[in-house]
Amino acid sequence: MIIAPYAALLACLFIYLSLRVVRLRHRFQVAVGDHQEPLLTRAIRAHGNFAEYVPLCLLLIFCFDGLGGPIPLIHGLCLSLLLGRALHAYGISSPKENFKFRSSGMVMTFIALLGAALGILALTLIDLL
Repeated sequence: MIIAPYAALLACLFIYLSLRVVRLRHRFQVAVGDHQEPLLTRAIRAHGNFAEYVPLCLLLIFCFDGLGGPIPLIHGLCLSLLLGRALHAYGISSPKENFKFRSSGMVMTFIALLGAALGILALTLIDLL
């Protein structure tokens, strides 16, 4: 299964982002919310944004793989998602945000999301014809 090692790497990144939030909550003594602490706000959003995009994208890539999508394309989608999420997390987490990292990360994530979705639709349409 192609997606498994990428999912494992993404899980490691998710754990890192989670622990970063926990560490900052402890540092600023914030149990709920962000108490207007900019670093904590950024860490929460990096974690939350990851949690919002990665599950759906992994599911779509998994389905595309299951439908017989081309192996090089599946690797490309997985790499785009992994690198995109890492770049986005780095960009949004930085106190002096570099929008190039954040926007590049989002573009790469959207490429993986849309690529998998279009791949599924294409393979489904081919099967119908």
